[in-house]
Amino acid sequence: MMKLFYAPGTCALAPHIVLEWIGQPYELQKVKPSDPEYLRLNPLGQVPALMDGNSSVMNQADAVLKYLAHKYPEAQLNDDGTLEGAYELDRWLAFLTGDVHPAFFPFFAPQRYLIDDSEPARNSVKEAAYKLIDRVYRHLDQHLENKEHLVGDRRTIADPYAFAMIRWGNLLPNGLSNYPQIDRFYQHWRNDEGVQRAMQQQGIQK
Repeated sequence: MMKLFYAPGTCALAPHIVLEWIGQPYELQKVKPSDPEYLRLNPLGQVPALMDGNSSVMNQADAVLKYLAHKYPEAQLNDDGTLEGAYELDRWLAFLTGDVHPAFFPFFAPQRYLIDDSEPARNSVKEAAYKLIDRVYRHLDQHLENKEHLVGDRRTIADPYAFAMIRWGNLLPNGLSNYPQIDRFYQHWRNDEGVQRAMQQQGIQK
């Protein structure tokens, strides 16, 4: 049986949703990434992490998502089988991993970028983060116009990965109000039964 290690509200929500969509039995273990016990299992302290039976620990959210898509092709969560489709899926997974996720680093952990750990300094870093987030969100907002899926015309592993990072936007001063297409995408997937089950299990309200 698969076992997913997660911390609530992180991008571990994405493979959690995928596991719900796949419909096969799995286990969940809530972890604190900095706990010594978890670090012995997964030295970088990343979430999500996945074990498949007696496998070694797998990490990196996009790689875990690809693993699940390949393991369960009947769920049809991978690309459409064309070279162009494979590129599009990989492109948007890379965008989420390499552009959207890092844009939130200074928002969630401003102390990482400071020598002076005062509140004004932290607020200054957060202000800078808003510009980074706005840049990637505007690109995503434009792409999502008239779309229900991030890639192609059916759900893929890219949709829950985007959803996990889009929901972080609810924490911004104006929420998602400046990004109507992102907000529409978020509301659409928020009503998905698999998404709702995963969020409920993680104790996420919105």
